Amino acid sequence: MTTTLRGITWEHARGHGSVVAAAAEYRKLRPDVEVTWEFRSLQAFADRPISSLVDDYDLLVIDHPHIPLAADRGLFARLDGVGHDEELAILAGQTVGRSHESYSHRGHQWGLAIDAAAQVAAYRPDLIAEPPRSWPAVLALAREGRVLWPAKPIDALSSLITVAANGGADPMSGNGLFLPEDRALEAMGLLRELAGLVPPENLAWNPIQVADALAEGDRFAYSPLLFGYTNYSRAGFRANRLRYTDIPAGARGVSGSLLGGAGIAVSDRTRHAAEAIEHAFWLASASVQAGAYFDGGGQPGNAVAWDDDRTNEVALDFFRATRATLEGAYLRPRSTGYIGLQDELAPIVTRTLAGELTEAEGVRLLNQLAEAHSKDADADH
Repeated sequence: MTTTLRGITWEHARGHGSVVAAAAEYRKLRPDVEVTWEFRSLQAFADRPISSLVDDYDLLVIDHPHIPLAADRGLFARLDGVGHDEELAILAGQTVGRSHESYSHRGHQWGLAIDAAAQVAAYRPDLIAEPPRSWPAVLALAREGRVLWPAKPIDALSSLITVAANGGADPMSGNGLFLPEDRALEAMGLLRELAGLVPPENLAWNPIQVADALAEGDRFAYSPLLFGYTNYSRAGFRANRLRYTDIPAGARGVSGSLLGGAGIAVSDRTRHAAEAIEHAFWLASASVQAGAYFDGGGQPGNAVAWDDDRTNEVALDFFRATRATLEGAYLRPRSTGYIGLQDELAPIVTRTLAGELTEAEGVRLLNQLAEAHSKDADADH
């Protein structure tokens, strides 16, 4: 008798092709288990409540900021203490930066890192031999009209966090503020200058749109902050290949980039918990991550795959060239209300970049919202 596991992921070769290819390999090993995958849009991946999915799916590819709320509401199955602790310890040692940690909450593991990402930089190696390595050099290239930057609200907020953390000020690190005013104004000022030098439509673009534009034309050559996609570094994915590299260096070198990525979680409602958990651990394992998962278009979350000669050769050294940025990435606050706060903060950043708010007005609103969130979080405890 065949056990069928239903999974939900996001709509991209990186999110969907990867797990589908892995599922086909798994069926060869476990002919008694069939894993089927459906996908949702990238926006829904970030926005749709997990609670609306756990009744319908056994396996969920999720964004790590959802972990605290999902764990506290009992939406995901625990992955520690269920017979896989030895494998869990191995995966903890194979983490890229804080990726593995990002799927834990209150001492338990609720997901496994199958995709590691942070904001990095990208360029066209056929158009510029070397990318800018500092912000003055980035702005100089932008004045030549050769830079793109995704600044739709969530990406604009991500960039503000990256620039601030890279400059030495981690957002949401105390006092109930988003950032101290002087640090926030400094970071916002830099990004507002950049926003004035890139095409205005960039304020509505996401990283995929920027990567497509870089890969398909010859006018633009570089983007300083966007979530990396190894797909664009592979031959044949688009007309031209992109090379990814570390973010422009600031006070902390290339540390501070906002950590993204995706993890695999198991619904607490599943009727096939043992099979689903077993598949999740298999999917996160080093050999699968560097093999079928990567070959299906995935961006592995396992450090063994990041060190692998073959994956780097196929993807123009994507993993080695961005590893320093990933290792020093900034992990967002681990509170149940953070997703809601993020949704409120993000449009303010884009409005400020567009000139609808002054930098001082934007920073004041960001700090007011963060302070209210901090008080709510304290009340919850």
